[in-house]
Order: sequence, then C-alpha cells, then structure tokens
Amino acid sequence: MSRIPLIAGNWKMNNTRKETLDFLSSFLPKAENLSVEIVICPPFTSLNTAAEKLEGTKVKLGAQNMHWEENGAFTGEVSPLMLKEIPCDYVIIGHSERRQYFAETDETVNNKIKSAIEHNLTPIVCVGETLAQREEGITLDFVMGQVEKALKDVAAEDAKKIVFAYEPIWAIGTGKTASASDAQEVIGAIRNKIEELYDKDVADVVRILYGGSVKPENIKELMAEDDIDGALVGGASLKPDSFYAICSFNI
Repeated sequence: MSRIPLIAGNWKMNNTRKETLDFLSSFLPKAENLSVEIVICPPFTSLNTAAEKLEGTKVKLGAQNMHWEENGAFTGEVSPLMLKEIPCDYVIIGHSERRQYFAETDETVNNKIKSAIEHNLTPIVCVGETLAQREEGITLDFVMGQVEKALKDVAAEDAKKIVFAYEPIWAIGTGKTASASDAQEVIGAIRNKIEELYDKDVADVVRILYGGSVKPENIKELMAEDDIDGALVGGASLKPDSFYAICSFNI
C-alpha cells in the first residue's frame, strides 16, 4: 500500500499575521516542486491570512485545535464550522501540550475526532508517552491505550480518514529525538493496533507521522522506516529554509 508522505508544521503559539505572510512568501515558491503533502498549522489569528495566501497552491491549511460542538457557550473556543469556513483541511487533536496544560482527555479527543470527520476535517491525532513512562517500560501499553480510546465508536471508513502522530512527550522541544528504530517500533505497533481494531485494509491506509524534535538532519533516517509516513514538525517549521529542507527529504 503506497501512502503519500505528509509533513505538517505545527507553529504552536508563534507567528503573527505579518510573520505568517513573510513565511509563506518565502516558502511557497519552493514548495511547488515537492511531491509530499504539506500542511501548515498556524495559530487561529493567522488562519484567514494563511488561507488567502495558500489559495491555488498545493499546501494545505490546518488548525491546532477545535471544540467538538458546532456552536454554544464555550468562551474562547473555535468550532469545526468556523474552521471549515476559513477553509481549513486539517486539525491537530490531542497534542500533548493540550493534554498537559488544558485538561484534554482521551474522551474529549475522541469527541473531537468524530466531530472533525463529520465536518470533513482531517484530524491529526497525537499520542505519546512521558519520559517516566518510557523508563518504566510501559510505552507500548500506554500509547496503544490512547489509540484505542481515540478510536472508540469510530467506524472503519472514518478511521481511514485519520492521521496519527506519535510524539514522545520527552522529545518535544527538547532537542532529543527518538531513534528511528524506536519511532518505528511504536509506530509499527500503532499500525498493528489499528489492524486489530479494524482490519488490514484500514491499517494499510492510515498515515502515521513521527513528531518530536524533527530536523533536516534526522528526517531522512526517520522516513526510511517502513511505517513512518511523515512528520509533525514543531520548531523547525517556523523557518522557511529548515521546513523546506524537511519537506524535500526525498529529493
């Protein structure tokens, strides 16, 4: 099964509208020759600006979070209808920073996944363990539990639309990267878990990314692994040159 590689840039709480325009003005002319799928996920305030700049290009737009309800008394939240209107193609769900700082749970992640799919947004669902959990030897049990809870009551045809991102929490923004073989071990286990929950057809279609201090220097080694289909890139996605170097790993 041939899965199209996906490189997504998660800008987190960085880049004003002007900085977003500056980045895209520099990055987009180079990106047109790339064969991978590229997604930029700026902060909410820059989504409209980015959407206008990305119109007519092959680069897709993603949001970093959303609420599962279409509207209501949820001060400070953004709904799937609002994201589609912009229009966004992707939405990151369950990033470890959302889980750690903003009380996201496996249940809210599951609600958001089902809502995103219902509104034709492709969810990039983040899973990953802490350093303590890795040292305790429970990485696979913990991450497989996250995957299973994320997919609760999600139909097989809908599961095919999901992108998973394995992001070991101890590697996010720390400069530490899981070795390619460590990343492959967990990502291979995620694919096996999806096959166990559904079947091989679903498992072969779902793209699974690696995230956690991805850089131009380590992307080729990561992408050489059988089950790694791309990367969710943090800090290195904030500079056009480094993000282009990651996106052009196969040139």
